[in-house]
Amino acid sequence: MTTLFNDPSEFADDQLAGFADLYSDRLVAVPGGVVAHRGEQPLVAVVVGGGSGHYPAFAGLVGPGFASGAVVGNIFTSPSAAQVYSVAKAADQGRGVVLTFGNYAGDVMNFGIAAERLRREGIDTRVVLVTDDVASSPSEEQRRGIAGDFTVFKAMGAAAAAGHDLDDVERVGRAANAATRSFGVAFSGCTMPGAAAPLFTVPAGNMGVGLGIHGEPGIHDAPLGTARELAKLLVDGVLAARPSTRLQTAGEHGAPARAAVVVNGLGTTKYEELFLLWGSIAPLLREAAIEPVDVEVGELVTSLDMGGTSLTLMWLDDELESLWSAPAYTPAYRKDGGVIAGLRPADVAGLDAAADDAPSPSAAGAALAPLVMAGLRTISEVIAANEIELGRIDAVAGDGDHGRGMRRGAEAALAAATAAGSLCGPAWLLTRAGRAWAAQAGGTSGVLWGAGLEAAGASLTDEREQYTAADAVAAVDAFASALLDLGRAEIGDKTIVDALVPFAEALARGVDRGEPLHDAWRTAAFAATKAAEATAVLSPKRGRARPLAEKSIGTPDAGATSFGLIVDALAGLAAPQTT
Repeated sequence: MTTLFNDPSEFADDQLAGFADLYSDRLVAVPGGVVAHRGEQPLVAVVVGGGSGHYPAFAGLVGPGFASGAVVGNIFTSPSAAQVYSVAKAADQGRGVVLTFGNYAGDVMNFGIAAERLRREGIDTRVVLVTDDVASSPSEEQRRGIAGDFTVFKAMGAAAAAGHDLDDVERVGRAANAATRSFGVAFSGCTMPGAAAPLFTVPAGNMGVGLGIHGEPGIHDAPLGTARELAKLLVDGVLAARPSTRLQTAGEHGAPARAAVVVNGLGTTKYEELFLLWGSIAPLLREAAIEPVDVEVGELVTSLDMGGTSLTLMWLDDELESLWSAPAYTPAYRKDGGVIAGLRPADVAGLDAAADDAPSPSAAGAALAPLVMAGLRTISEVIAANEIELGRIDAVAGDGDHGRGMRRGAEAALAAATAAGSLCGPAWLLTRAGRAWAAQAGGTSGVLWGAGLEAAGASLTDEREQYTAADAVAAVDAFASALLDLGRAEIGDKTIVDALVPFAEALARGVDRGEPLHDAWRTAAFAATKAAEATAVLSPKRGRARPLAEKSIGTPDAGATSFGLIVDALAGLAAPQTT
């Protein structure tokens, strides 16, 4: 288990501070992560990232020949869009930025939002997803990224170091991802800092087949045999989904195909065990006419203290092989004795620009603001009271971070609104609260709740002469529209949408019938709670729970559950004076 920590909720930030101090000769900490020192010639910035808990990924891969910067979210949680923007802005050297990360819903949303902001500021920004996990989906587009992150990041970092332009670095990244496949197993679950038990357990004598790297269990359990039997399972799993292009399936003139190979440890599987496993994998690859190139065996993409291992192959053409074998020098990975002489710190001034001054609200806006503050306080309290249970629900088929992420977001939102002052209007408070929620919570829930609160604030505005029940309905509709636009989920997908849509529809019906807002809200909250409970029978079609659909059945969705808890608690607030 993770034994050393001060405040468990600050573990990610505290470890990053120690890391940045230790390696200050080659990188510098910025809000949201770290960026590499720079050489004499400007390069395309390759910015990698994701949650903490995966070291050496992601910060350990920052340095010459590899990543220009790493965005570091909370444990197993997507970094916020603000963090991604901060790191990418600091890493940019005037030749454009490639944002690259594993294919998880929260990362896709947050990195995507940051990319749009960077583009609006004139920084050409591209996005390359890693989709190497063959166990997570038969569709390449829906696969998540696991240890194949390493090979794809390495190819792009080497291309950037060689002076390639932005188009070329992006092309290399897509080619590397198309050529990369991974398959893994878990022997034991990992334990979050401060937690008393692991996120999941594996029955004695078994392994979880098709693991995720965010504390998810395997897609199914199977008996754990010998190292030779495991080697065959891993090799067969990867080769069954091998790329289909000619150069990647066989070499020219009957020569073996060539592949970069990674045998990755997840956290507590010993190096000696990985060496032994490689001894069984190597002959199987050669029997399959695959020649391993520059094999890496060790911990490269971990999951805190999870027991387990994965096999990654990146089929090579001449270009990818030269990039895979190119020099690199980072805190966690060195090849061919790269050097750091002549590097200089990036200019990170101005990343913490002050917020704009709040506009003066109307009298009605000033009168409504205390209710908004009370609502944010209520949200923070109800999430804190239910954090552990929400984490337990999420851990059944996910990474167990929903309660912790929601608590961080709700507390940050309340703190930001409180700091904004008593003279602000409701729109300003909700906007600041939403941005803080997204920045501090990260992950899918963070970006959704942050965007939703911002949208609700934009709907209300601060200058109205009066606020009616219809305005509350419009704000809820704006909240819902923001989540639907970002998440692309529908009723029945087993997400927050299953509770949100019934709530919004019931609220609108009640207000249309002339019910007082307080009564309409209470009825709508009841509908949301019942809809959240009903998600227990559903099979997830979105997010990290999708590969573990069978394990999810019987347990309600964590996002729908937390939404039901929140709107039910808000029903206890005094209704605003409306006309």
